[in-house]
Amino acid sequence: MKKLKNEAELFKAGLEAGMEYGEKRGVVEFEPTDSASEKALYVYRLLVHDKIIAPLPEEQVSQKSVRHRLAMWHARQLPKDDPLLK
Repeated sequence: MKKLKNEAELFKAGLEAGMEYGEKRGVVEFEPTDSASEKALYVYRLLVHDKIIAPLPEEQVSQKSVRHRLAMWHARQLPKDDPLLK
């Protein structure tokens, strides 16, 4: 798995975008007490369920791989000249 530049920032932005997607869709309401890892796993599984991103083999699903997958997903949503991609 190739690390992205600004991967941490891309993950945070991707997590926010994924949470917003889930809430707008009406399938989830995140609580302030939910951990980032719980939110990330839920958003990942929701995006896989909706066929927005390709699933990882179940034995490869880990916090690191989920964070990377969400960062990659969000990076593809951004315009080419976005500062996070530089």
